[in-house]
Amino acid sequence: MTGAPHRPDRPDPLDDDLGWMLGIVFRGYVRAAEHALTEFPGGPRGYQLLTAAINGPARNQGAIAEETGIDRTVLTYLIDDLERPGFVTRRADPADRRNRLVEVTDAGRAAWEQRRLALRQVESHLLGALTPTESATVRSLLQKVACSAQAVDPLRDLCEVVTQAQADPVAPAARRTGAAAVRSGRTATPRARRRRPD
Repeated sequence: MTGAPHRPDRPDPLDDDLGWMLGIVFRGYVRAAEHALTEFPGGPRGYQLLTAAINGPARNQGAIAEETGIDRTVLTYLIDDLERPGFVTRRADPADRRNRLVEVTDAGRAAWEQRRLALRQVESHLLGALTPTESATVRSLLQKVACSAQAVDPLRDLCEVVTQAQADPVAPAARRTGAAAVRSGRTATPRARRRRPD
């Protein structure tokens, strides 16, 4: 698939390595997207934040951070960047005055729509090797996978997947204990054995 000489003992990583394939596609998309969003406040992550804010009701920063996976501290700076040109505003949450809801302005929607068209061109170029039907199928399948992954807590479940995939087999009970220790930030330390009195 890559054009390199075929060797039965060394299969082409693009033939069956999902991580390899996703990595190549992702890097190509990121490079082109960064170029398309060069002048956009906050760059690609600013656009991602604005997309999340547009496609849903007004939410607080914590809810947006959880949805997008952007660190809350970074998110605060991104909202500041979007607020300066008037793309978003913050207002007090009527249900809880301690929270600030992020709302998109008309100017923000217009800027988002303009960049969305530019990114559509990037996507069309990236999927240029596919027919329109194949491209639609890829989008549909990726959406299904993304929605499924979004519903999973990556810090919990992916740690367990990695543990189970290790070459050295581990008992199921030990896996659960180890995953719990990773989630809580603790490392299990075996208790010292008691010496029998001589």
